[in-house]
Amino acid sequence: MRHQNQGRRLNMQDDERKAMLCNLAVALLEHEKIKCGQERAKEVKPLVEQVITLGKRGDLTARRQAVAKLRNKKVVYKLFNDIAPRYAERPGGYTRIVKLGPRQGDGAEMVFLELV
Repeated sequence: MRHQNQGRRLNMQDDERKAMLCNLAVALLEHEKIKCGQERAKEVKPLVEQVITLGKRGDLTARRQAVAKLRNKKVVYKLFNDIAPRYAERPGGYTRIVKLGPRQGDGAEMVFLELV
């Protein structure tokens, strides 16, 4: 039974799904715009929002927590020095999902996930 287990499974095991979400978050923070499936975008959005909030805090503990979540020091450096200061006055809602339509091959709904 999956009582109190929230979130989508995305047809993967737990460790595979966590690694995929981490890689999507790193790609979004690095390129500031990615194209992916709608379900994956909806899953990675809260993770990115949380990491940007850590970047806004800016202290050493927040930096260490961000490195633990993202596992990429270069992206964490960019997050704390470039991305987070842009959102200093914004209380939340750092990402946007723009629908593109169905994918040609299997009809999956494709979206752009981008930083606002």
